[in-house]
Amino acid sequence: MMEQWVTWIALVLMAIMVFRFMPKKGVKYISTKELQPLLEREDIVFVDVRSASDYKEAHIPNFINRPIGSYLGDLPKDKPIVVICQSGVRSNKACKELVKLGYTDVTNVRRGMNGLKAA
Repeated sequence: MMEQWVTWIALVLMAIMVFRFMPKKGVKYISTKELQPLLEREDIVFVDVRSASDYKEAHIPNFINRPIGSYLGDLPKDKPIVVICQSGVRSNKACKELVKLGYTDVTNVRRGMNGLKAA
């Protein structure tokens, strides 16, 4: 009986994790390689959601720092928004929040800054 409960709890936790990290409808995903040519564009808002200290240590010049949990609703809704973090997890969360706020052109950089280091 106890083993069944443990199995059910494990399955529920796995389902929650899968659902949480699934791509969000309305969010586009790009690689760090696909990010490179976009950095030349001035019509895109680039947002880095890492902590202020991580941003200060190393960041891509075009990106503004809005640590995860910061209010994002004041970003322009008439421009594409590209979001990055260290690994892609926090930026995915921020992208989901932007979609909830009504943003329609939101892109997450897969693997984030880690992807840049690996490239």
